[in-house]
Amino acid sequence: MLLIIGWVIVLVVVFGGFVLSGGHIAALIHPVKIVMIAGAGIGAFIASCSPGALKAVKEALPKALKGEKYTKAVYTELLCLLYDLLNKVRRDGLMSIEGDVDDPAESEFFSKYPNLLSEHHLIDFICDYFRLMLSGSMDVHELESLMDQEIDTHHEEAEVPLNLLTKMGDSMPAFGIVAAVMGVVITMSSLHLPPQELGPMIGAALVGAFVGILFGYAIVGPIPVALEHKVTDEAKALEAVKATLLASIAGAPPAVAVEHGRKMLFSAHRPSFQELDEAVRGPR
Repeated sequence: MLLIIGWVIVLVVVFGGFVLSGGHIAALIHPVKIVMIAGAGIGAFIASCSPGALKAVKEALPKALKGEKYTKAVYTELLCLLYDLLNKVRRDGLMSIEGDVDDPAESEFFSKYPNLLSEHHLIDFICDYFRLMLSGSMDVHELESLMDQEIDTHHEEAEVPLNLLTKMGDSMPAFGIVAAVMGVVITMSSLHLPPQELGPMIGAALVGAFVGILFGYAIVGPIPVALEHKVTDEAKALEAVKATLLASIAGAPPAVAVEHGRKMLFSAHRPSFQELDEAVRGPR
């Protein structure tokens, strides 16, 4: 949503300023230039992608237009879920949650938090490491190393569409220059025309550079930045799970273990100690 608001602000300020300065919007409307620049940018982008990377971009783009997913409420639910599971483990033993982690969709604990169930990677992360804890075949250092590897891999995978979109945004001004140069070539071949006809042709050529720069820095450029914030938020959720489980393995009671997870969150989305305490102990 903020991405759309930002686009609107940019367009209003740029085109509004142009009109207030005495310009005419019609002078900037050159569909052929837009098709040339956008088409060249998209073509070059596709040429630089693998099928897997192209699919990743297709899946990532809708997320940029959506609102914030990992809010304080969602992080609080995550910590409450971990508290519920660890509390049952402390009360009834590790084997008591085997059914819950094998089929989270049918679990009484996971089912209380439908917002989390839709986050498949996060749920898989939680269930996988509880299964490893159930197996008892890994010590805490091996488990921590494996978690770090998975979080790093997830971050690298999420960066693939971001890097591609960033390069696409960086290339748009260059394609604008290409369109402008082609416009200049057309103008130079028409020097026999009177000045009143050459003027609009030169202006049309410059519009190509303008469109390329606008697309690159104001339209395409903000998309990977917006996605990067969402990737970071998801990574913090994984880190909170990691900190909570490692603290539990080290012997911390559930209330203390989730406090380790809470401390991993950024302050803007981190529930306070009192908020988390009320959430894990109160009815949900």
